[in-house]
Amino acid sequence: MRCCVIGGAGFIGRYLTKELRATGRDVVVLGRRPIPSPAMLQGVDYVSCDYGNRESLKGVLQDCQEVIDLAYATVPQTSFVAPLFDLQANLPPCIGLMEVLRELDGLRRAMIVSSGGTVYGPADRLPITEEMTTSPVSPYGITKLTIERYALMFHRLHGVPVNIVRPANAYGVGQKPFSGQGFIATAMGHIARGEDVLVFGENGTIRDYVHVSDVARGIVAALERGADGDTYNIGSGVGRSNRQVLDAIEPFSTAAGLRIGIRNEPERKFDVAANVLNFGRLLACSGWLPQVTFERGIEELWAEIYSAKKHG
Repeated sequence: MRCCVIGGAGFIGRYLTKELRATGRDVVVLGRRPIPSPAMLQGVDYVSCDYGNRESLKGVLQDCQEVIDLAYATVPQTSFVAPLFDLQANLPPCIGLMEVLRELDGLRRAMIVSSGGTVYGPADRLPITEEMTTSPVSPYGITKLTIERYALMFHRLHGVPVNIVRPANAYGVGQKPFSGQGFIATAMGHIARGEDVLVFGENGTIRDYVHVSDVARGIVAALERGADGDTYNIGSGVGRSNRQVLDAIEPFSTAAGLRIGIRNEPERKFDVAANVLNFGRLLACSGWLPQVTFERGIEELWAEIYSAKKHG
């Protein structure tokens, strides 16, 4: 089985390619950048390709039975600054991909990796199931949801075997601070520098943090056991506020002789107060459950970020 991971050189992609290789798949990673370091993509083929060039894309995908689309050109924070760019940079390449996929012979499954943290918007109740209303409040979430709907249209009209996963907030070793995405890594980066952590509101927002290795396992579970045309949340089912995350980091920062300073600012109108995902649908079809405890994940990520700062 040959599987192409579009955007597979990123944070989630590196864990995903490792998980796919462990199943015995032949993996090819498609990216826009020159070839990454060999250690980053050990054991996979890497092809540098412009996603917007349909002929080049078809040449890479024609021998693949599975395609997973992880590529995205923006992050939630930048989408507010340039909402038109968020739409133009992400939607046309996805539609072009769907056009290519409908022409492929032997395609078993195509998967869109969406965003469980942004497509739902404010929720009437928690945890959020896939059937609940999607009412995103960020350009990032709106574009992600639009991509989902185009993909499902190609499934219904043209038989493209698509399903969708909506991961919660992934974190873990390898996540970079200050990237505009990922409260945990950025908070640790500030603490390691001796800087205050910015929290909006008294306790900050509540989010569902799921370890990146569990996200990768969830993607493979939906790839193998999920149904065409269906959507699957990937989360922990547990919500933690920014303050609770900092409380979990504190024993490790204290052991390193570092205090956690918090700078509170007023709540932002575009922040959803709470986002926690129900993963029952994925559990029912595949048996998937998160395996990495929050405490273990926090300890490992702190060790990496503090070590980098100490030796950097």
